[in-house]
Amino acid sequence: MSNVYGNNIKLKIFGGSHDKIIGMTLDGFPAGVSISSECLQAFMNRRAPGNNAWSTKRKEPDVPEFISGVEVKNQDGKIVYYTNGDTVNAVIRNTNQHSSDYSSLVSIPRPSHADFAARMKFGKSVDLRGGGKYSGRLTAPLCIAGALCLAYLEARGITVGAHIFQIGNVRDKGYDPISVDADTLIRISALEFPVIDADTQAEMKERIEDARKALDSVGGIVECAVVGLPAGIGDHPFDGLEGRISSIVFSIPAVKAIEFGDGFAVAERCGSQNNDAYVIDGERVITSTNRAGGIIGGMSSGMPLIFRAAIKPTPSISSPQDSVDLDSMQNVKLLIKGRHDPCIVPRAVPVFEAAAALAIVDALLD
Repeated sequence: MSNVYGNNIKLKIFGGSHDKIIGMTLDGFPAGVSISSECLQAFMNRRAPGNNAWSTKRKEPDVPEFISGVEVKNQDGKIVYYTNGDTVNAVIRNTNQHSSDYSSLVSIPRPSHADFAARMKFGKSVDLRGGGKYSGRLTAPLCIAGALCLAYLEARGITVGAHIFQIGNVRDKGYDPISVDADTLIRISALEFPVIDADTQAEMKERIEDARKALDSVGGIVECAVVGLPAGIGDHPFDGLEGRISSIVFSIPAVKAIEFGDGFAVAERCGSQNNDAYVIDGERVITSTNRAGGIIGGMSSGMPLIFRAAIKPTPSISSPQDSVDLDSMQNVKLLIKGRHDPCIVPRAVPVFEAAAALAIVDALLD
């Protein structure tokens, strides 16, 4: 089973949505990286459920507990974690599971969930409570590892940030592909509802609320950027940055597509319209445009690295859906119980930052 990511750092995620604990192990992570418990928890809280009107009502504190790999110090009354070079092991205790909500789903797969494929692969014993190991709940331990990687990058002048690019048919502005800077990424990421154009916020929230009232859900797009990354990081063909980032981004449940720079739009252009011309900027070589999204030949170009990923609507909706009973082999109507996000895009923003940071750190350690 492929549940390990990375060439130089090795990330493993374990546990299921309704297990007592979920967690992660991180091998090969450098010693001496520090992060305060306050900063770590603030990052975790951005992803955590039950904190606002547009997320699931499941309430989880998502407090990381480090088992190994960090030294805990008290500095000026604040708890600070320092990595010591050993394998980092951390867990999160699940405290608010309603497993009975899933008792009827043992034989009835939920449309667009992993239920059917997982049962075909593992049989009736597969744990699908809350989605089991296929649940977005497992992005919480991913965020622990990502927070450490973000701290590693910050110390080297590299910043990662993401925002809500689209909800349904409501679109935000994109990052400026030439001049987006660290201050912009940090400011936008810190918002409770991270968008660049404040005027789109109310419309996006309304779109989510409309879906909730209709017992439905809505999808969207997250845009992520990395600035301060030097040129020449990554390699061709199989260790290219696009592939390394895509690999971990597609581990985020509900992601269905990814594009770098101008992405699919390049297919409509001629080379003269799409090429990024080189120019001298002081003592630096830059490009006058950044349609490539900061990656050429699998390697960083020194320009802002920008990608976008599409997230499907939450498949667990409260409206009746067609499914089948795998035991009786009959068509049935399925009514899903439980607490589900009408849109997972806002809570996914820090997860994309975590995923990008892990990929970049792994590449920097080549």
